[in-house]
Amino acid sequence: SGPRAAMYAGLQELGVANGEDLKETLTNCTEPLKAIEQFQTENGVLLPSLQSALPFLDLHGTPRLEFHQSVFDELREKLLERVSAIALEGKVEERYKKLEDLLEKSFSLVKMPSIQPVVMCVMKHLPKVPEKKLKLVMADKDLYKACAVEVKRQIWQDNQALFGDEVSPLLKQYILEKENILFSNDVSVLHNFFTPSPKTRRQGEVVQKLTQMIGKNVKLYDMVLQFLRTLFLRTRNVHYCTLRAELLMSLHDLDISEICTVDPCHKFTWCLDACIREKFVDNKRARELQGFLDGVKKGQEQVLGDLSMILCDPFAINTLALSTIRHLQDLVGQDTLPRESPDLLLLLRMLSLGQGAWDMIDSQVFKEPKMEAELITKFLPMVMSFVVDDHMFTVDQKLPSEEKGPIPYPSAIPEAYTKFLQENRIACEIGLYYFLHITKLRNKNAFLRLLPALAETFSDLAFSDIFLHLLTGNLTLLGDEFALEEFCTSLFDGFFLTVCSRKENVHRHVLRLLLHLHHKVAPTKLESLQKALEPTKQSGEAVKELYNQLTEKLELRKPSPAEVTETPPMELPLPAVPTPTSR
Repeated sequence: SGPRAAMYAGLQELGVANGEDLKETLTNCTEPLKAIEQFQTENGVLLPSLQSALPFLDLHGTPRLEFHQSVFDELREKLLERVSAIALEGKVEERYKKLEDLLEKSFSLVKMPSIQPVVMCVMKHLPKVPEKKLKLVMADKDLYKACAVEVKRQIWQDNQALFGDEVSPLLKQYILEKENILFSNDVSVLHNFFTPSPKTRRQGEVVQKLTQMIGKNVKLYDMVLQFLRTLFLRTRNVHYCTLRAELLMSLHDLDISEICTVDPCHKFTWCLDACIREKFVDNKRARELQGFLDGVKKGQEQVLGDLSMILCDPFAINTLALSTIRHLQDLVGQDTLPRESPDLLLLLRMLSLGQGAWDMIDSQVFKEPKMEAELITKFLPMVMSFVVDDHMFTVDQKLPSEEKGPIPYPSAIPEAYTKFLQENRIACEIGLYYFLHITKLRNKNAFLRLLPALAETFSDLAFSDIFLHLLTGNLTLLGDEFALEEFCTSLFDGFFLTVCSRKENVHRHVLRLLLHLHHKVAPTKLESLQKALEPTKQSGEAVKELYNQLTEKLELRKPSPAEVTETPPMELPLPAVPTPTSR
């Protein structure tokens, strides 16, 4: 009687006869046929004109059930249309009063599959479903699942735990998607983690689903932000910062002013979003961003926590760092020192705020981090001196060589530079981006000169996934250098292999790189690398899988033993006559 009972759920309360009543009538009567006829008359469609038409349908062999079902479906469609119309017509109070009355009458049938869509439709159009009804829906798993997101929002806003259960799998999926991109087998300088535009990223499934779940509900938006802050604190995973910005901009795309106007970061994020799209902070936008930072009033410092999270988004850091490198090169051409460039100082200020996000949210001390003077007076001029060294070397190469021979490329790096990369987070970030920059320019000399400084960096930033993802992509441009012993020894033995055994992510990135470039590597070096990179018992599945792929590729490249040892048998010792094709 389970599914049967569900079919008639709630009819009795409305005084409508159901299957059980018919069963009872038939059990207790003497003339079943008469009883059935009476039941049909009492519960059929009460239209006088129908009485003569029904026997006509009987003649055509159309079962009454089919007829009643089609009438029912037709009426239900009309009712659904009417409910949607009521929700839009007349005065606000009146229309909602009508819908509330309708809900009161129909709610007892909510478990009846054929009527359920109507009840759900009424609830969907009510901005405030009565608390009692929401509780009943929440208590029943099937009803909760069947109700529209508009109704769920009303349930969620007072049930943070339930909302958390709905959001949590989406956040997990989001982080997984980001990691899959960073570790993808596609190693390329043209398509990397930062290639998709902000607008494209916001079309992603998770952002779209969260946007839909939040609707215009500020309370739910705040809850999601709270989840993101908590997870960022718990894991230090910067992808949560990306999602924070993407979600706000997704609501901005839909013109949801109810939320955008109350998020104090909205205009700042909107302006920064435009910079990220261009991968550069131009002067006009720099002024705008500075205006927002300078405009943080006393008593509202807490907004800095949110702004720092927006600036901690890797896409923001990437844009700020690329802009910084570009500024430093321009300053070399203008004979200007870093401290004399307000634009550069603003970029550093924002980098500093972004890099300090975790500490600020953790300590709840909302003030901008102090910038070390030496970063500006010592470190950045050092980076500029590297740019100058490259210019000088290029010019030297073009000059007619005197007796003293060509001037060698400077190989030493100032000890202070290495120290900055180890001890100062912002210096380290800029140093890494400068290194990516010279790699992209295929500047092998600068690459080999600066690589040793990356062996030890601030909180191992040189071994972070985003940096290694970009570095492996840029290294494809230096493919031909992999045939050289000196280059491979510096890159693999001096850098990658120093941490492979204790950092699984580095192991993965090296294997990704070799899968892509193995055919460029000198055979003896490749052999020793294959041995060094063999997975251990502790290695994860991803490493083993990549290693197997690499081994398969290398097997395919090896000539088979037969080809190497046997010379084809010849009947007669023919003289070596050059054939026309080999000329």
